Amino acid sequence: MNTLAKIPVTVVTGFLGSGKTTLIRHLIANANGRKLAVIVNEFGSEGVDGEILKSCADSDCPAENIVELANGCICCTVADDFIPAMEQLLSRTKRPDHILIETSGLALPKPLLKAFDWPEIRSRITVDGVIALADAEAVAAGRFAPDPDAVEAQRVSDANIDHETPLSEVFEDQIACADIVLLTKADLAGAEGLEAAKAAISSEMRRRVPMLPITEGAIDARVILGLQAAAEDDLAARPSHHDNEEEHEHDDFASVVVELPEISDLDGLVASVQRLAREQNVLRAKGYIAVAGKPMRLLLQAVGERVRHQFDSAWGSRPRQSKLVLIGENGDIDEAAIRVGLGF
Repeated sequence: MNTLAKIPVTVVTGFLGSGKTTLIRHLIANANGRKLAVIVNEFGSEGVDGEILKSCADSDCPAENIVELANGCICCTVADDFIPAMEQLLSRTKRPDHILIETSGLALPKPLLKAFDWPEIRSRITVDGVIALADAEAVAAGRFAPDPDAVEAQRVSDANIDHETPLSEVFEDQIACADIVLLTKADLAGAEGLEAAKAAISSEMRRRVPMLPITEGAIDARVILGLQAAAEDDLAARPSHHDNEEEHEHDDFASVVVELPEISDLDGLVASVQRLAREQNVLRAKGYIAVAGKPMRLLLQAVGERVRHQFDSAWGSRPRQSKLVLIGENGDIDEAAIRVGLGF
């Protein structure tokens, strides 16, 4: 690569559990010779996604090229975390051909794009594109796509009511910033669900962007890398609920980290996580579990009541420690109740 050429950066955004890490794992496995680097951001002090990605590092994306930023939203910690992380990657003897940034599920992408104007990095990188992931099944069910006509009718009847929820604002900001929207879990949504999701997302967008269905993160890298969008120079076309604010906060959300002993009843743990989604409105749960009698660690991930788990690698010299990170809205998530709900 010409050392004077700007390195392209792809921002991968999307709500909690939309499949960002799964997509990036697929891109790492199918880099086709492209040298990649990844910055992965977590909400809360305990990172899980960075560990997942490092477990699939290879010669095209070695472990040292995967940088994890935890305990702070990347769009709120630009000076302290993001800029130093970018400078670290750019100072490598072997510079990456392409950098992927996985934002936390609660991040607003537009403030992050503004950071690319910082003098320290502007001359060396460009935002090749913003890829927004949306859970097609959830959107089709109307969880983050309110009916515009119904909302307007309620506004007319009571102008003092604010019908926007924090979750919907995050979702809409992520979609509005995108160059491509990937409708994930297409197999679960089905043909009708995909059409419903496309219609719901289209109603929230001010500009037309491609929407593509994917399953398990599988997509040709040529479709989403190499867009040459230069998004840092196109901010006006990417509206945000927070355009008139100097700062934004994430006090609407909270995370709880729960350490568990070895688990002998995996089905019971899954049932407990599903119950917490219903009773404590836990939006997302993820972590590694030590299962009694099993030499490999179990990766557990949940979006609402949908729980998935798989053995991903041997514990080796790492301590056999079960730890779950649970994320929910402030006022709903109760740490004591969560610990009781998990049986500890």
